[in-house]
Amino acid sequence: MTPRTIPADGGVVLGVDLGGTVVKAALFGPDGTALTVTHRPTGARRGPEAVVESLLDVVAESQTAAAARGTPVRAVGVASCGIVDERAGVAVFSAAFGWRDVPLRRLVAERAGVPVALGHDVRAGGIAEARLGAGRGHEVFLFVPIGTGVGAAVMIGGRPFGGAHWQAGELGHLVVRPGGEPCGCGQRGCVSTIVGGPPVLRHYRELAGADGPADAAAVAALARQGDPDAVRVWSEAVEVLAESLAVAVTLFDPSAIVLGGGLAGAGGLLFDPLRERLASRLAFQVVPEIRPAELAYEAGCLGAGLLARDLLNAAAGREE
Repeated sequence: MTPRTIPADGGVVLGVDLGGTVVKAALFGPDGTALTVTHRPTGARRGPEAVVESLLDVVAESQTAAAARGTPVRAVGVASCGIVDERAGVAVFSAAFGWRDVPLRRLVAERAGVPVALGHDVRAGGIAEARLGAGRGHEVFLFVPIGTGVGAAVMIGGRPFGGAHWQAGELGHLVVRPGGEPCGCGQRGCVSTIVGGPPVLRHYRELAGADGPADAAAVAALARQGDPDAVRVWSEAVEVLAESLAVAVTLFDPSAIVLGGGLAGAGGLLFDPLRERLASRLAFQVVPEIRPAELAYEAGCLGAGLLARDLLNAAAGREE
């Protein structure tokens, strides 16, 4: 990953994307360009404490690299998966990590010795797309990454709407198939049990046999070739995604939906039928533009870097 630039302000900031399996960190120089990029496994299989240590190690490693250049880190932005209370600086819950109420902002600040901003990975990605990517020019849009499941950031005026309890945008946990497969959230029949890399792959293997393709991208390729089982699984995923987006459009009236994540890489195989099915489900609502995200896997680190920049700007009394 070679991140794009973020706005320059003369200070060095660190953007950290804490995903389910990998910690990615980008060190942004005074001119906004990426100086270094670091990847490290989260160590989630070893428990929640190992995830925290992996995060702190990446922060420390990046600070050492910055200091060696004579440009110390002035602020850190962390974008974490799970439920994140950004005001309190607490990672409230993560099924991937098995943690609850982790004071992540305080822990990173104690190790780093600089101001720290904590955000949600999808909302941070939405900020990056709003300022640097496919959301530019849209006052209200949805950023919807489709990876292991489905998330959403409701972007209004360039800022994500977090809700009263920082849980807005959990599109993947709309129940669309009552009584369906169990979801990690405790419900059954959620969007994320049907839409996302793992469920697409799992459902294809259930139909075609255990010795199926290695990942969802391969299932998409088979669907493009006309494989009947792949077409069935893919069609169901698109249908459920259209159902959930129709709800979101009715609630928020966005002018655009920006799709990111691994499944968005299927291109027209996803976008063409999705546009048709979403439009067919809407009545009085204005059909939003559906467009691919521009920042791909860079969005998390870029968004985290922007959070750190915003923190410095706020301290200096400058506009973002």
